[in-house]
Amino acid sequence: MPAREPTSAPAAPPAPPVSLAALLGRRDLGLRLLAGSEDASVHWVHTSEMADPYPYLLGGELLMTAGVQLSDPAHYVERVVEAGAAALGFGVTPVYDTVPAALVEACERFGLPLLEVPPHTPFTAVARAVWRLMAEARHQELRRVTEAQQSLATAAARPDPVPAVLGALASRLGGRAALFAADGTEYAAAGRAVPPEASRALRDLAGVVGPRPGGPASASGDGGGLRLAAYALGGGEGLALGVAAERRESADHTIAGVAVVLLSLLTAPHRGADVSARDAALVRLLLGTPPAEAAPALDPGPWTVVHARGGDGTPLAASALATALGTPLVDAPAEGGGAGAGAVRLLLPAGREAEPQPGWTLGASAPVEARDLAAADAQAARALRRAEATRAPLARHRPAGFGGLMDPEEAAAYARTLLAPLSEPLTETLRAWLSLHGNWDRTAVALDIHRNTVRQRIARCAALLDRDLDDADVRMELWFALGAL
Repeated sequence: MPAREPTSAPAAPPAPPVSLAALLGRRDLGLRLLAGSEDASVHWVHTSEMADPYPYLLGGELLMTAGVQLSDPAHYVERVVEAGAAALGFGVTPVYDTVPAALVEACERFGLPLLEVPPHTPFTAVARAVWRLMAEARHQELRRVTEAQQSLATAAARPDPVPAVLGALASRLGGRAALFAADGTEYAAAGRAVPPEASRALRDLAGVVGPRPGGPASASGDGGGLRLAAYALGGGEGLALGVAAERRESADHTIAGVAVVLLSLLTAPHRGADVSARDAALVRLLLGTPPAEAAPALDPGPWTVVHARGGDGTPLAASALATALGTPLVDAPAEGGGAGAGAVRLLLPAGREAEPQPGWTLGASAPVEARDLAAADAQAARALRRAEATRAPLARHRPAGFGGLMDPEEAAAYARTLLAPLSEPLTETLRAWLSLHGNWDRTAVALDIHRNTVRQRIARCAALLDRDLDDADVRMELWFALGAL
């Protein structure tokens, strides 16, 4: 395999990294830090006994080795550092009884954290511990995002929502949040004060983003010892959100994205008091408030719910989709998921109809009144699944009776299990008999068999299925199952 060019930063996986300190804290592993800092972050674990593992590393790894081909420790460590590995784990058996002193000295010289792995600890146990720590970190991150969404949504519903949202955002990120006008004037701000250098850098960064053609929707940088980020707001006013904090994690970007959507709604022009109340109710609804609590503040409709998947997975892309569909009412899911990542949800008011959008797959509900939004949400989800299955850019809800409310794949799987005891002749006889409302003679004519044969087959079906075929509910269930095959 040819050697690759060194990268300036490792490609990070979707899970949060694990600190060496957390791994060292696992007493069951018995790891010991021999060199370097325990503050290093591990993105994954890789085991290699190659003399030069450089071509096989992506960066950010905890590289595990027993030193099978360790002939030149200094050169080995130099190559590992060039590859961007986060740390080196050295197993003291079966090749070495102790970690070679030359390896410890090389790691100290190059600043590479070195862990001693005791004989009773398999490398797989270390890898499993890292994955578990990552899963815990991911769970904490998702919980943090969810709590922040709820806090921001509550702030958006207050009488003076813009300062409230900025305050909630600054509190969640542990820094300062400011809203800048198109000319660079600080429109509103909340949170702790920052050094003048950081304030100037944040204002300059906010001036980089904006609605001009080709301009970036977000930008990041550093200033005054703080991590800075700026996001353009929708609404056509040229406003930008600036954030300054000591850290920048993936969850921080997601939380800021939620604030961007809310602030875009709250600062949109021509907002009457009734519109503000309606939008605040819709935001609460989309972020988890029961429909019964939000419906009184909504227009009667009809509303169309749209589920969408595509874009680049950021709230800013969801905001652009909402603009294209002509609605400010959008719920962008948290980044990184699976649900799936989850779909973007939008509400289209009366007079707006979903149309295909480049780079997106859409599912649209039937128009409904405000009290039926929960049902429409389910309709849109089913329509999106159908669009993805058929590779269509847009699928609309199509009324199909009660049978259409079932997921086709789930229904077919259940039908196969339910009807598995029946042979093909028995299945076809049952289908004909049910379609003819249990009439023996008409079924016999339709199948060209004797009526007594029909009776025998239906009795056999009842015995194999252990069902009472005189029960109307049983007949209806079997009819749906036969239709799902």
